[in-house]
Amino acid sequence: MDKILRIKMSADSSPEVKTESMGDFAGLGGRGLTSAIISKEVPPTCHPLGEDNKLVIAPGLLSGSAAAMSGRISVGCKSPLTGGIKESNAGGQPSQMLGRLGYAAIVLEGKPKADTLYKVFVNKDGVEVKEDNSLCMLGNYAVVDKMKAEFGEKIGVISIGQAGEQKLAGASIAFSDMEVRPTRHAGRGGVGAVMGSKGIKAIVVDDAGCGVRSPADPEKFKAANKTFVAGLRKHPVTGEGLPAYGTNVLTNVINEAGAYPTKNFMWGNFDNCQKISGETEAEIENARGGEGSATHGCHRGCVIRCSGTYYDKDGNYLTKQPEYETVWAHGGNCGIDDLDAIAEIDRMDDDFGLDTIEMGATVAVAMEAGLAEFGDAEAAIRLVKEVGEGTPLGKILGSGAAVTGKVFGVERVPVVKGQSMPAYDPRGVQGQGVTYATSTMGADHTAGYAVATNILGIGGTVDPLKPEGQVELSRNLQIATAAVDSTGMCVFIAFAILDQTDTFQALLDLIGGFIGAEMTADGVTDLGKKILIMEREFNEKAGFTSKHDRLPDYFKSEKLPPHDVTFAVTDEELDQVFNF
Repeated sequence: MDKILRIKMSADSSPEVKTESMGDFAGLGGRGLTSAIISKEVPPTCHPLGEDNKLVIAPGLLSGSAAAMSGRISVGCKSPLTGGIKESNAGGQPSQMLGRLGYAAIVLEGKPKADTLYKVFVNKDGVEVKEDNSLCMLGNYAVVDKMKAEFGEKIGVISIGQAGEQKLAGASIAFSDMEVRPTRHAGRGGVGAVMGSKGIKAIVVDDAGCGVRSPADPEKFKAANKTFVAGLRKHPVTGEGLPAYGTNVLTNVINEAGAYPTKNFMWGNFDNCQKISGETEAEIENARGGEGSATHGCHRGCVIRCSGTYYDKDGNYLTKQPEYETVWAHGGNCGIDDLDAIAEIDRMDDDFGLDTIEMGATVAVAMEAGLAEFGDAEAAIRLVKEVGEGTPLGKILGSGAAVTGKVFGVERVPVVKGQSMPAYDPRGVQGQGVTYATSTMGADHTAGYAVATNILGIGGTVDPLKPEGQVELSRNLQIATAAVDSTGMCVFIAFAILDQTDTFQALLDLIGGFIGAEMTADGVTDLGKKILIMEREFNEKAGFTSKHDRLPDYFKSEKLPPHDVTFAVTDEELDQVFNF
């Protein structure tokens, strides 16, 4: 990938398309590239929906190659949800396709002067930007159907639904999967609202006629890739648990650990969690759709295959397999134990273009406010429909948990930097609490997945209920994750590379064989630190201080059943996370 595609939406007559060399950004990909461009080119104090913000869509460094697990994509901007820098990560086909087309990034700039929607078509012959107001207020599924009818079945689609068009802070960007369905989302931080502010409804990618990207050292790359894949397949999490039961395999595990946030983070156990567990979900999928329906990859080259396909009671496709975070957010967090209802909401979230974590947390806050009863699935469905319909209540809910809590006077709102917490209570997984508090991204489990060590014993053990060792754990994971997010690799490779030294070395050799230079563990660490420093500098200029690196006070005062613990990592310790 040797070029950056810039689309300026504020040009006088029509959008201006320009392709340029990597320049100062050479050697970067994924999160490293999105954060570098945002840090250098976006004024930290700008309005997130204004002309000065930019949306950067960047495949990983290895995307488009034959490297296994390399099809993740990063989306960067100033977040309308947090007010800070944002990198949101997704699977799907477009990352591999953009990589094969030679694009390291698409940068959307400016803001259209007219209230017009555009679609973008990218292939080996160039780039075309056209007005298309027929897409106005369509859901992602309808948008993809229209794009397939126009451009064929072998495309990738990057699109927004009604939430993004309305510029709501909970809006996601959809990336089509291998079946060209809008099921993979860059969900966190309201990135869909920024795409909506640029007037772009859909970006269609066609890599026909483009070959797989070639490594600099083919023999080293091929050998490393083989060892890397073998390591993933022999690890019990990436080779057994995730392929069989998907990410939702964690429901019973986290519930048994007493860290499963229930009814808006009141308790650490959900009595009916077995009804919505990964084991139950896989059983339903395999029964309704045929054996193997619970195992599916989100992009070509995925060997973990932790996704699946969820069918309704009549055997018709409904949505992709709802993931752990989604099942928790719309399930246990809302007191709902009906997988069919959760899957219906997941379909709506994908169609409207909403972050399932933010929406689930928002619905739970709305329930605490009295807009619905905990456990009422039909009421939850009605609330999410309000967002797609663009009603005044829908606009409030689509703006996220923090806004909803303020509007309805709810004190207990589980957010950091305006972004809702995912499916691990920080009192029950204290290393995760450190990540929530200090991540540049707001509350984000993937920024430093301490659950791996706190709960699963991956890469060692650190007691999840005690403060000791949590700062160092979160720090190291945040550094490593920033680097992994830059490669295009799925974060789930961490399970194997933390436990297996030969698999970690294979990853280093895989990267080194591709770029034609030796990659070391220190090099990975240096890259991760560089990215985090860029991101923190941006946030500081945007007005963030150490006071923003905190959990809501009630996590330090309300004891979480069943262990009756509070978050015990001190503010002074939190301030040491980025002391490198």
